Order: sequence, then C-alpha cells, then structure tokens
Amino acid sequence: MSAILTLNAGSSSIKFGVYQAGAEPELLQLGQVENLGPVAQMELQWPQKGLIEIGPADHAAGVRAILDTVAPVLDGQQVDGVGHRIVHGGKRFAGPVELTEEVMAQLEAFIPLAPLHQPHNLAAMRAAHAAFPGAVQVGCFDTSFHLGHPFVNDAFALPRRFYEKGVRRYGFHGLSYDYITGRLRQDYPELARGRVVIAHLGNGASMCAVRDGQSIGSTMGFSALDGLPMGTRCGQLDPGVLLYLMEQGHGVEAITHILYKKSGLLGLSEISHDMRTLLASDDPRAGEAIDYYVFRIRRELGAMAAILGGLDAVAFCGGIGENAAPIRERVLEGMEFLGLRVNSEANDSNSTVISQGDTPVLVIPTDEERVIARAVSAALV
Repeated sequence: MSAILTLNAGSSSIKFGVYQAGAEPELLQLGQVENLGPVAQMELQWPQKGLIEIGPADHAAGVRAILDTVAPVLDGQQVDGVGHRIVHGGKRFAGPVELTEEVMAQLEAFIPLAPLHQPHNLAAMRAAHAAFPGAVQVGCFDTSFHLGHPFVNDAFALPRRFYEKGVRRYGFHGLSYDYITGRLRQDYPELARGRVVIAHLGNGASMCAVRDGQSIGSTMGFSALDGLPMGTRCGQLDPGVLLYLMEQGHGVEAITHILYKKSGLLGLSEISHDMRTLLASDDPRAGEAIDYYVFRIRRELGAMAAILGGLDAVAFCGGIGENAAPIRERVLEGMEFLGLRVNSEANDSNSTVISQGDTPVLVIPTDEERVIARAVSAALV
C-alpha cells in the first residue's frame, strides 16, 4: 500500500497530513508545526490531539520533525508521493504538476509576487525531495482555481504592456475554493450550479464569486495582500499610500514588512492578529479593528453579488469563517436585501446551515490537505 504526505508550508508553520493512497485518500494523521523559529512546537489534531515541543527550527527542521512524528503512523509503509500547497503558479500552471528541478526553478521566479509564502513553499519542497528522493513530488497551486477570469476581472487599468508582462489579478486560496465547490456539488448540487460567494476567512482572508463551480471574481489580486484585511496583511490599499511611504523614506523592504506583517487586525488593534483575542478584549482598539474587518467583508459581499448578477448562496470557511459566530452574524446583519438572514441559534452552534432567509448561508470546514492528497493519488495511478 502507498502512503501520501501532504505539506502546506506558510511563513511560520507547516500543516501536514498522512494519507493512504486511493481513489479517495484515507486520512491517517493530521497536524501542524507552529511558530517556526526559536520555540517551534507541533500540534497533533487527528486522530489524537497533542502538543510536542520542538525548540529552534526552520522549515527544513520542521519537515524533519514531521517525518519523525509520522514514522510510527506509516508503520513501515513507503511514502510514494508528497504533495505541496504552492501559493503562486502564475498563468503557467493550470493544475497539479510534478515538481521537477525545471518546474521548481520556474516557481522561484514568482517569489516577488508572494514573498510571505513562496520561499517557504520551496523550502518544504527541497526538504521533502531530500527526505524522499524516490517519491513523486506534486505541486498544487492556489492560483489555478482562478485561471480563466474574464478580462475585466483580470486586469488593472495600467498601460497594457504591464498586463502582458504578468501584472494582473491572479486570486488565491484556490485549494480551499476547490474543496468547497466540490462539497457543494456533492451535498447541494442545485446551489453548486448557481451563484455562490465563498468567504475564506482566516489569518489570510479572501472572497470568491463562483458561478457553476467556476471562479469569475476574487477579492485578492496581483498579490496575497489585496482585498480583505487579514491577520497581519493590509488588504485593499490606495496606491497613493505607497507613494507617500516612499516619499517619507521607507524602502521596499520596510514597506513589505509593514504591509505583510504589521498591518491588518494586528496593525489596527495594536493588540493581536488573532480574532479570538480581539473578540475577548474590551479595548476600544480591538472593537475598531473588528468593525473594520466586518465592514470590508460586507462591502466585498455586495461587490461579489454584483459580479454574479445575483446570489444563490453564501459559504463561510477558514478558521474565522468556521468558528467565529459573532463575525458571521455581524456580516449578515442588515443583508436582507440580498435574501440573507441569520438564524442566531444555528449560527451560535456552528451548524452547517445558519440562515433563515431566502438565500442559504452555509458553514463548511475547508480541507486543503485533502485536495492535495487527491492530486497526489491521481499522479500515482
């Protein structure tokens, strides 16, 4: 029997899954390495829960810690395939691809487009290649789901030559949207054929307008900074602000640090990037950060409905979307004009259907790791 390992590397964490290969991969273990740096630790999430202190670790050390942890689960089985979440595939990669040296060299060219994620995706790939030199390595791209946008949802109003050189809207969180649309096809086929807005709300956040399972618009654009405010990322920003910061003497590195790591909920509140901490706080700055977050989601929900020409359903996913009932309720409040009305009791209990209006509102836990495992299983056939 073949085993599959999935790696989803972020800036300070590596999510992982172990699966038995098959037409529908069977989950054996799920977890993540957190806080990469001086005090890394591993959180085991399924089938058992637990916390393992690792100590100082970079991405390569994090992958080695994962391998040590999953060895007993593998019980001598060979890892024949390793799947990787890759944030940016540009316009070149329309689906999963085997990660040859040539492909990895091409992916390095996208580092400036996703500096918070792409280098760490590549670091995990190299570590996995070293650990499993005989395994098939497969990359799955967050940008692939959004390929094929209409021109008006794909372009910026800049001189045309920049568009031809790749300065365009790519969209992200594609693996999550892929999973949610698959769940809709399985459990709600009529809704899946309609006009759906999916809100992936977590430390990274975006929304996607989907018609008949196809992305036609996204709040994220050229980079993973655009659209909604996030844990530490700014979201939509007037380009004039960047010109002002440059005029004030801030260089590219300093501005990158501000926009990616010091903005969003953390920057607005000056308390935390974690929505749970902000919801529990009575500091006025926490309340203002939440107010802004909700306002932007509501604004983009209206925009996505306009792109679709109407709305047949809304689906929440991601850490905040799946678990923060107060945020969902505030987003939906006053949205009756779109047919959206929250059922507070269902919402508070994190039910799958949390609406009582004409337009269904769903809460569907996303599973990017399973999307990756399916792609690796298909490559092994």
